[in-house]
Amino acid sequence: MDKDYLNKLLRITNKTPHVLGNETCHSFSIFIPLIKVNEHTHILFETRSYQLRRQPGEICFPGGRIDQNEKSDTAAIRETCEELRLKNDEITLVGPLDFLVKPYEMIIYPYVGWINKELTEISPNPAEVDQIFSVPLSDLITSEPEIYNINFTATPADNFPFHLIPGGKNYNWRVRSQKEYFYFYKDKVIWGLTARILNDFLENLK
Repeated sequence: MDKDYLNKLLRITNKTPHVLGNETCHSFSIFIPLIKVNEHTHILFETRSYQLRRQPGEICFPGGRIDQNEKSDTAAIRETCEELRLKNDEITLVGPLDFLVKPYEMIIYPYVGWINKELTEISPNPAEVDQIFSVPLSDLITSEPEIYNINFTATPADNFPFHLIPGGKNYNWRVRSQKEYFYFYKDKVIWGLTARILNDFLENLK
């Protein structure tokens, strides 16, 4: 019996680590599109269609769920092509940012790349995108986001076995906090997951 376990232990030597519990997580890829506007570098944003069930009218980057057996970078390009109605050769991938693990079983893989097309030539898919707009990269780098906290408290289920843990019902659950970033450009408000990924990208450039 010990020998069997020791043989299996050898598998760890060549194991590629993943996020613990990733098999139950929903994985998404996000693409930060850079585009030239009047010879200046801009970041392109989408406003989600108001017909969508989830987060209608919110500002976001192109992206979506990673299909089974699909690479995250492939998914980022595929989703961008579908939403902005582009061809693969109209996108140049630069590279990945740090992936983001959200507490509600979600892993986000952000990528940065160029759109090799004029902004005015892009006609997004109206079923997914209400409108697109771009913001000069220089404006975003020089602006500081407003940051607000959201606190989460633990609410155990009615059948939680309090008798099995120290302190029982008086256990001191830790309050968890999440930072929400807000960027402003003209009449646009960029916040939530989009702003968090944007902030990471800008900090990398700084």
